[in-house]
Parts: sequence; structure tokens; C-alpha cells
Amino acid sequence: MDTTLRDGEQTSGMSFSEYEKLTISKLLLKDLMVDRIEVASARVSSGEFNAVKKILDWAKTENIENKVEILTFIDDGISLDWMNKSGAKIQNLLSKGSLNHLKYQLKKTPQQHFNDVEKIIEIANKSKIETNIYLEDWSNGMKNSKDYVFSFLNFLEKMPVKRVLLPDTLGVLNPEDAYNYLNEIILKYPNIHFDFHAHNDYDLSVANTLEGLKAGCHGIHTTINGMGERAGNTPMASIVAAIKDFLPEYKININEEALFRVSKLVSTFSGFRIPPNKPIVGDFVFTQTAGIHADGDTKKNLYFNDLLPERFGRKRKYALGKTSGKANIKKNIDELGLKLSDENLKKVTQKIIELGDKKERVTAEDLPYIISDVLNRRSIHEKIKIKSYYLKHKKNEKPSADVKIEIEGKTYSEKGTGDGQFDAFMNAVKKLYKKNGYSLPLLTDYSVTIPPGSHSDALCETFITWKNSEKEFVTRGLDSDQTVSAIKATEKMLNII
Repeated sequence: MDTTLRDGEQTSGMSFSEYEKLTISKLLLKDLMVDRIEVASARVSSGEFNAVKKILDWAKTENIENKVEILTFIDDGISLDWMNKSGAKIQNLLSKGSLNHLKYQLKKTPQQHFNDVEKIIEIANKSKIETNIYLEDWSNGMKNSKDYVFSFLNFLEKMPVKRVLLPDTLGVLNPEDAYNYLNEIILKYPNIHFDFHAHNDYDLSVANTLEGLKAGCHGIHTTINGMGERAGNTPMASIVAAIKDFLPEYKININEEALFRVSKLVSTFSGFRIPPNKPIVGDFVFTQTAGIHADGDTKKNLYFNDLLPERFGRKRKYALGKTSGKANIKKNIDELGLKLSDENLKKVTQKIIELGDKKERVTAEDLPYIISDVLNRRSIHEKIKIKSYYLKHKKNEKPSADVKIEIEGKTYSEKGTGDGQFDAFMNAVKKLYKKNGYSLPLLTDYSVTIPPGSHSDALCETFITWKNSEKEFVTRGLDSDQTVSAIKATEKMLNII
């Protein structure tokens, strides 16, 4: 079960819109082939209600409404009334899985709590709502009040509950405890379906989940990019790859090729940036930096493992910098379809090492410019030049741009408007290219950095990611003006395409 839209949305400072929740639900169920999704907490807001209704309306057209679940509360049936109005039919009821939580939060006895749970299940049955139940703080319950956990499970064994969901709510488990606690419970209650819901406070959620499966757990919970409260939940991409490679006897339906694409989209919607070194979906995880690794890749794939980027719809890259060596640089040059003599390859390698020593970031798309500098050829630079631009931004008026571009010696002019100065500039360039029968790649990411501790007059470094039908690539511009640095990055893109 994926809970990106419920537990994942509890990531500090973020909230999905109704449209985003619907879009992500479609991706989870149809593209990734997730078995079940938890999409909301009942009663939270009118926006949450509208989102759930949209998701259920769509799911019914696909005949998969039984895959959509809602977190509910022990509230005399208010959550269930909310569910009935939204069209949802599966509740994940939140109950107390530790005596500590029960005594100090609810201030009730175990029997009083069990009676309250029974009442909610009876109301749900009358409304034809299926019940799963969370035992909140279950892991601490096993550590500190095991008798209470077992008495609760003895009670639930007699109830019409489809799944019992065991959360490590505060992320306190290690792999050994996860295995022992789950295995003990699963052996003691063979007729109950148990799901394990790990949190990542010690960065052990993937390891704990693997141990949970080995212990006999029947289901696991994940979120895209490991989103969630505090340190988040078990990241879907990591656990899917780990199960497929380390526990092949377990069959899962997840479509690995969609993981990276969905991860990127959820990151865009949430504003929750993916660390570049995050396994499977990070920007750098399939990038070899050391030249010896690139050399080994050409000699019987000495540095390959089972995590081949093609599994996830990705491609291996070779970073450029002071540790690159000739092998990395040659792989990038081959990728560009260029050929260099050994002497010129040495010169280019030396130039990249110099740039790396200055801590300058070098991308594959910088290579033609570096080669041009090293070989004293200016054709790559001069094929397309942005000759001039006039940017206008006045209060209460739409920003505009007048642009002149020289293409192979001929100058073209165009005007454009947009939501900002750079958007206006780009719209003018798009119009100019369209008139001449060309299209531009899609701008998919825009990142601006300045040196830490700098003032407003600092140099801006702008990285723009572009995507066309052939590939995704990055260009870089540097200037004290942010818009100008973006325009410089765009000029590089125009020459690259």
C-alpha cells in the first residue's frame, strides 16, 4: 500500500491540491501498479473531501474503487459519515497499539478502547465499509506493553477486520527487533493479515521492511521519495529494488520503469526536492565520477551491479571533473558523436581538471565549449548568438521582451510576453523558432545558486534542464544578473540543439 497522499502529505510544510492528488492517484494505480493507496485523513478539510470524491469518481470508472483507502478515527462514526458522502468504502481505523498512548492520550482502559473500536466496526459494517485497523505506536507497544498488544489482537481476531496495520510510528525499531516482533505476532496469529508500516528516523526503514517480509509479513507500506512526518516513511523505489534483488521469492507488481518518472513528478508537485544521491531516483546515483570506474565499465563491466539504470527508465552518465580521467571524458565525447585525437583528448582532460580544481561544475553539455576553447575553434560558440534583448517589466503590466538572434550570420527579431522577464524572453525565442519551422526542447527544471553568504550583487549560477525527444540535458549560465545568467544558459541550449 502506498500512503504518499496521506502519511506522505504530513511532510512538514506541504499540501497537495485536489488536482495533484487525483493525478498522483492515477500514476500510483495505473502506471506504477500499486495494489492499494491511502489517499486522505477523514474530516480534515473540504479540500480533502473534494479530492477524495474526485479520486473515487475516477476509480469507479476503472472499477478499482476497492484500492482506495481512508484513514479514520474513533469518533462515534463522524469519519464514516464523511466517507459515505465521499463514496469511499475502505477505512484504515486509527487505534492505540501501546498502553502508553492509551493511558496518557485517551485516558481509557484497554476494555473501554476495545469497546469503542467494536462500535466503529459495527457502524462501518452497516454502511458496507470494509475495515483495516492501525495499531498506532505498535513498536513501542511490543517493547513496553506486549501483553496489551496481544490482548488487543485476541480481540481483533474475532472482529470482521481485513488487515491489521502495524506501524513503527516513532521509527524506534532496528532490523533485529523488526524481525523478532513481527515473526512472534505472525506465528501467534496465523489467521490475521498483517501489514508493516515503517518510519525512517534511523534511516533503517528499508532494512526493517525487508526483515518484516522475512518474518512473514503480508503487506508493506511505502511513500514516493520516502515522504512523511519527521524523517519520512519507507521509500517505494528503494524497497521495490531491494525486494526484487534480495528477496526474489516475493512477487510484487510494481512497474520499475515508472519509478523515476513518478518520483520526479511528485517532487515537482510537493516541492520536496529529491537529494541527488538518493538511491534509484537521485540525479547522481547512476553517474560514475572516478575515471577508473569508467575505464572498468568498458572492460567487462567491472563496476556494474544489478541496479542497472535501464531498469528504472534511466541511463548511466559519466561525470566531468578533476577525478574524471580520460575514460570518463572519452565516454562523454563518444556520446556526443565527436572524435578527438589522443593529443587533443589530453588537452581537454587537462582543461576539465583545471575547472574541477576551481570547484566549477562541468556538465556533458559544456564539453563542446571546452573543446572549442582548447582547440581554438569558435564555430560552436558563434553558430547562434543572442545579439540583443530588451526586457520590460512594469507594475500592473505583463513583462515583455524584444529579442534579436543571429543564426549562421542572419539576424532574426521577435517580441514576446510572459509571466516574468525570462518567460517573456523564452516566448519570443519560441515564436522566432516556430516561424522558421523549429521547436525548442521543454524546460523541465530551473535552478539558481549564489555563493553562501554572498550579497545581492553576487554572481548567479543558473542551471536549466531541458528535455527533447532524444535526451535530457543541462546548460549553465553565469552572471551577476539572474535573468542574464538564464539567457546565457539558453544560448548554450540553442547551440547544442
